[in-house]
Amino acid sequence: MLITRRLEFDAGHRIPQHKSQCRHLHGHRYALEVTLSGEIIQTEGASEQGMVMDFSDVKNIALEKIANVWDHAFLVYRGDSAVLNFLNSMPGHKTVVLDSVPTAENLALAAFKVLDAAYIDVYGNQLRLERVRLYETPNNWADAVRGQIEKKK
Repeated sequence: MLITRRLEFDAGHRIPQHKSQCRHLHGHRYALEVTLSGEIIQTEGASEQGMVMDFSDVKNIALEKIANVWDHAFLVYRGDSAVLNFLNSMPGHKTVVLDSVPTAENLALAAFKVLDAAYIDVYGNQLRLERVRLYETPNNWADAVRGQIEKKK
């Protein structure tokens, strides 16, 4: 069985070498979808009976590990020294430094890597992360999918 939870957050970024508008500082209303697989819990009387995972638990983990960390932050590539120096000049600015350029693809992959360990078999029902979909806009998104990620390791 597959289940999916969607969360939204706001963040800024830029693509330093982009040939068009995305090389400028800007922001998005991102949406993050977390898809999990697992067996439906059949334990009589359990709070999660009939569920793969309680959607509020899916949400709370994704908030703690990704959405609250990235929300209202500027997501900046470690190699983008001009912007990194600028952001560091603002005391207390919420900056998240990433090892890759913050494209939708790289953000989806980074979120998958962080969330993968967080959802491992929480209830003993073979729960596991299958996909992270990151919407940069309502019409543009990237999917980090378990089978595709494992092939690249």
